[in-house]
Amino acid sequence: MIDEDDRRSPAPARPRGTTRANAARYLLTPAQLEESLAMAAPLSVRNAVVAGMQATLAVVVALACFHYSPWPQLVGFGALGALGALASLFGRYASRVRRRRMVFLSALLLVAATFATSMAAQAGASSTMMVLVLALVAGVSTVAVSSWRLGGPGAVIIVFAAGAALGAAGSWEAVFARAAAAAAGGALAWIICVLTDRLRHEEPATGAFPSDPPRPMRHRLIAAGRIATGAAVAALLAHAAGWQHPSWAAIGATAVMQGGHLHITMSRALQRMAGTVVGACVAGAILAQSPSFWAVVGLIALFQFVTEIIIGYNYALGQITVTPMALLMTHLAAPAMAGNMALERVFDTIVGAAAGIVLAVLFSSLDDRAYLARHRRAAGR
Repeated sequence: MIDEDDRRSPAPARPRGTTRANAARYLLTPAQLEESLAMAAPLSVRNAVVAGMQATLAVVVALACFHYSPWPQLVGFGALGALGALASLFGRYASRVRRRRMVFLSALLLVAATFATSMAAQAGASSTMMVLVLALVAGVSTVAVSSWRLGGPGAVIIVFAAGAALGAAGSWEAVFARAAAAAAGGALAWIICVLTDRLRHEEPATGAFPSDPPRPMRHRLIAAGRIATGAAVAALLAHAAGWQHPSWAAIGATAVMQGGHLHITMSRALQRMAGTVVGACVAGAILAQSPSFWAVVGLIALFQFVTEIIIGYNYALGQITVTPMALLMTHLAAPAMAGNMALERVFDTIVGAAAGIVLAVLFSSLDDRAYLARHRRAAGR
């Protein structure tokens, strides 16, 4: 039985410095900027090199096969969004058996995302409705990646694939052809990983490589709702501005909001914006030279390989190379849209990253903000 004194006792005091305004101030300090510039050694340089090799091989083979196939118009769906290579980026620290499952499930998500957005576009969905479909993909893939414990690079890759298929396919046959092309790319990635995984350092039974513990379904659904909302807001803002690639803003918001804590989210936002600006300048200079198909393929291979090695040191470094890679793939899929593509990528990324961090603070829980306050005090000491 609860006595009278217990019923009248005050609620526990809110921990000091845990309001949303305080959280915003913490994230705008010079210390946060300094943290975003820090370098960290990847968990395994060898595994990063192997993953880069696997992804590079998959995307180059996919590009070459579709280029010489009877369906060269599908080259963008064999490689744009890196549908062949991206599945091979998952599970680089897992055991061989577990990684085969992870790559298969990742490929399945890539195919499903491509098919869903292609089907919606072909059905005549409006531009606004397509943005909402993309946001739904971001939310669903967040739950799937977390539930299946696929780890990095996370749902952002699935959103990237969905964004590559936003345009109407032209016919229902083309919708299924897109999905088949994506499936072929995923199968290629799986085969390459099976044949070359012996080159990696495997995760021993004791679990030497750290991994995130499974989270309750309620937490997964909350995270998915946040990311879906962030992707929708960012893409709608880009669409309202009249930009041609609102999916890039959704990708930016998804990438930023994947951070497990507020200070990580802010660091990713700063890193993504800085790296994208530099990478877009590199892409603009390349596209200004009107490179040939094979020159573009060679550069995509180089950027893909380098990205997987350097992104573990600092996320901004990876964005410097992943941005031109993504823009060159988009160029292969739609050469007529290359005009202001690099500049729009910068604008979309800034909108997406800014929307992501603002919504992350607004949607933050008391535990999120308390963790940030403790992190800032520890950093100050």
